[in-house]
Amino acid sequence: MIRNIIKSSVFFLLVVLAGCKSNSDSDAGKNNNKPKNIILFIGDGMGVSHLYAGMTKSGQPFNLEKFPYSGLSKTYSADNYITDSAAGGTAIATGEKTNNGMIGVKLDSTPVSSITEIAHNKGLGAGVVSTSAITHATPASFVAHNAGRGNYEEIAEDFLKGTIDVFIGGGEDHFRNRKDGTDLTLKLIEQGFDVVFNIEDLKKSQSSKLAGLLAKEHMPKASEGRQGMLSSMTRKAIETLSKNKNGFVLMVEGSMIDWGGHENNLDYITDEMIDLDQAIGVALEFALLDKNTLIVVTADHETGGLVLSGGDIPTRSVEAKFAGKDHSAVMVPIFSFGPGAEKFSGIHENTFFFNEFVQLLGLARK
Repeated sequence: MIRNIIKSSVFFLLVVLAGCKSNSDSDAGKNNNKPKNIILFIGDGMGVSHLYAGMTKSGQPFNLEKFPYSGLSKTYSADNYITDSAAGGTAIATGEKTNNGMIGVKLDSTPVSSITEIAHNKGLGAGVVSTSAITHATPASFVAHNAGRGNYEEIAEDFLKGTIDVFIGGGEDHFRNRKDGTDLTLKLIEQGFDVVFNIEDLKKSQSSKLAGLLAKEHMPKASEGRQGMLSSMTRKAIETLSKNKNGFVLMVEGSMIDWGGHENNLDYITDEMIDLDQAIGVALEFALLDKNTLIVVTADHETGGLVLSGGDIPTRSVEAKFAGKDHSAVMVPIFSFGPGAEKFSGIHENTFFFNEFVQLLGLARK
């Protein structure tokens, strides 16, 4: 039985590597022009099995199925075969392998610039969106520099250093209910940010600088009232950053796929996968109209060692087994659409993303 499951998993990985193109979207995916905008989605903890479980439970084709190119990313960190989100996010954001637990810094703890920071310094818009606290490991990797991923209040201070235009997620307490008594949101307002604390005010904002702190800590699960909010957050981030005529770089994280993996909770995983794909659909709609936007979807690591041991498409049922309750070392999928998308097929180091983004946008690290 286990041998058959392994064979099935290997077969599916080979299909991913093939990077097959759909006829309807091949022209959009193989645009040889360089992009003006880049939207990066990170499904935290998302492996191939998580994705296919979500596709099965969805009952309708995933937006990701419209992406003409696919590949795989190797996720190991500088000090561990199995990465955490801090090192995984830092590798994607900065092109540097670092140790587990470290945010936006090299092995010697010196800061290293992220793609969003470099883009902002070159006059492009820059944004991060997350369903976790915005100070959590993955979004923080694109903004902050800290040797300890748990230093949330220090990490929050880095959001005031002028390298980000839009950030939306949880984490209000790290800005307002701090040990030092400082209300960082007042400083954000002084810097010209519209600071909002609920989804309704987020949608109403007309500012070109937007800070959405939509939960005290992390946002709720998709199954507990957040369903569809990531789509709204993504739409607003794109709308706001599009005001910059030079283009923009946006990172959107579906944080809680990982948490479902840690809990070995398949329903949690599939709910979050479906929610992430809906947000990807918002970006895809924009890219199809804009024709100058590259979308890349990947993960920082896989969580849970998920194996699909059975299921049924017509009844949208999935049976699964988990190897454990932590991260695994397996490669994770990459999907790409738009100008430059063909560069993301094949097998790559997770540092590859940063280098390609810099080249495609014509940027250079300071």
